[in-house]
Amino acid sequence: MTAHVAPSSGTRYLLADLQVHTAHGDGMSHAPELLDYVERSTDLDLIAITDHDDVRGALLALEAHARGRYSFAVVPGIEVTTRSGHLLALWVTEPIASFRPLDATVAAIHAAGGLAVVPHPFSPATRSVGQRTLERLLAIGDPEITPDGIEVSNPTLAGVLTGNRPRTRNREAYSLAETGGSDAHFVQAIGSGVTVFASSSRDTRAEDLRAAILERRTSGDVRPAPTLRQLGARRLVQQQVVGLAVTPRKVLGPALTGLARRLRPAAAR
Repeated sequence: MTAHVAPSSGTRYLLADLQVHTAHGDGMSHAPELLDYVERSTDLDLIAITDHDDVRGALLALEAHARGRYSFAVVPGIEVTTRSGHLLALWVTEPIASFRPLDATVAAIHAAGGLAVVPHPFSPATRSVGQRTLERLLAIGDPEITPDGIEVSNPTLAGVLTGNRPRTRNREAYSLAETGGSDAHFVQAIGSGVTVFASSSRDTRAEDLRAAILERRTSGDVRPAPTLRQLGARRLVQQQVVGLAVTPRKVLGPALTGLARRLRPAAAR
């Protein structure tokens, strides 16, 4: 693991990927394989597991992490589908209801002890919170329904299409914590989007990250991501079909859910 040393003694800059998906949702690797990859092939200090509309993948990852000897930390989370777009719920260990208004979802995340981060904002490529929607919410000025962070670094098409607009608007008007996440559905993509934060101890890095988000002391960065050729056309098609059935299963029906189950890696069923 690579530590990023800060100028002040006793403090290091660490790297977290705050949007990772497992095969319990629409990712293509089950938790033990994913955790082993992060340990072996990345320099990350922390990852957040954020399957769509389901906390069970994060809880399974926490269990697998507790059984292993890993040099990085895991934060449980969910990528919740709201009526206005996706919203990351971090540090939650219980379900957060889907398809509710954005303000009510932020409030539910806070009530559950979590932090709310807006992923891939303003993007037309996936379910995303729009600029006007976010600004209407922020204008209310109620901390209970105000998101804690905004993802300004996302290496996927969803992030590429919006460029620097989320970062620019945040610095001009929002002043939310800036985060980065890979939005990885394949292990090879983990770490291609990161949140940079300061920590004085490996033992407190999750707590330090949480404090840094609340105090608006984080930054986001994008790093090299795998190419479509490296991932493979067949695997990409499989993941897209799985994704269609996962969010949400109850709306898209049993036919797509059954197909997704057949395509998902056997160990994750």
